[in-house]
Amino acid sequence: MSGKSGACPYPFQQAERLETDPRSAALRREAPVSRVTLPYGGEGWLVVGHHEVKTVLSDRRFSRAALVGADVPRVTPRVMTKTTILTMDPPEHTRLRRLVAPAFSPRGIEALRPRAVRLAEGLVDRMLDAGQPADLVRDLAKPLPSALMSDLLGLPAADEEKFFGWAEIMVSGAGLAPAEILATIGELDSYLTGLVAERRREPRDDLLSVLVAARDEGDRLSEQELVGISVTLLLAGLETTTNQIGNFAWHLLSRPERMAWLREDLTRLPGAVEEMLRFTPIATSAGFTRVATEDVPLGGVTIRAGEAVLVDLDSANRDEAVYDDTDELRLDRVGQPHLAFGHGPHFCLGAQLARMELVVALTALLERVPGLRLAVPPGELHWHTDRVVRGLRELPVRW
Repeated sequence: MSGKSGACPYPFQQAERLETDPRSAALRREAPVSRVTLPYGGEGWLVVGHHEVKTVLSDRRFSRAALVGADVPRVTPRVMTKTTILTMDPPEHTRLRRLVAPAFSPRGIEALRPRAVRLAEGLVDRMLDAGQPADLVRDLAKPLPSALMSDLLGLPAADEEKFFGWAEIMVSGAGLAPAEILATIGELDSYLTGLVAERRREPRDDLLSVLVAARDEGDRLSEQELVGISVTLLLAGLETTTNQIGNFAWHLLSRPERMAWLREDLTRLPGAVEEMLRFTPIATSAGFTRVATEDVPLGGVTIRAGEAVLVDLDSANRDEAVYDDTDELRLDRVGQPHLAFGHGPHFCLGAQLARMELVVALTALLERVPGLRLAVPPGELHWHTDRVVRGLRELPVRW
């Protein structure tokens, strides 16, 4: 199939809980690259197979920059109006990433671990002191990433609730008016522009100061680039990690035998986190649109220059051609890496930070709350239904 014939409606329904849409397995078998009519902007290609998704993510013929300011086929009403590190192509993206990457080196992230451990242990101890039942989302999953991101960027702790408010609006789904999202982006940009100006005048020992000072052969980040990167870090560092802490805790609480297996040997936890990253769908729909810059054969079809392509990472992470027992959460799984953090030039800059936070949060729970269990039946838990990120509204627990 090629051209504009034979398009089907976008096949996936609104995400529920942490379930994958059953249609994704059929698509992987029968049409890993298929022509669909998107909810907004018309027709495009939906890519769900692991091999095909990796190809799109790494092939420079699929452009992210082409979606800025364009009414491209997409799953949400918002049109991307600003160029950021997420919507750049090489060589511009390569330049920006080279300037920023040293701030996220393994050594730098490991230097944050002691602070993260102290925060997580303190939050869990405070939860225990407050008595049961408790809410793991409120008491751990939200405040830990928020405090770490505040420390990392050098943001005032007093503004943490404000950041969460902005982040929640920016990850809202189709139910929120695009104008409200744009207004929120403006507020956040103005706030961070002020902080950047402060760091130029008075550098501190924080990531924002490191980014302000970053230069390579005389090159440096512009004000717009600094603010854009800070916004990206804020969203990824707060909403995504917060929801995954809650989601991963839910996986363990609903599978007590797996929780017990991890408690026997906490060195198993980093590997278990990788499997939960593979297994857990985080997005409520396919992600960023890309636009083909030339004709590209892929998955038995030809994607023509100018046509839109969307990839579904969560489907790719369940591809039966790559993973055995793909719909089984196997915490001792080894082998093929997952695509939860993407692949290629846009591989998530904060991947190591997210991994560290997830391991630290779950370690604190496993070590300090041996009797941890759900406080309500699973059917009574409430999940977000109005965001682009999946997660629990609250996670009541006892011990």
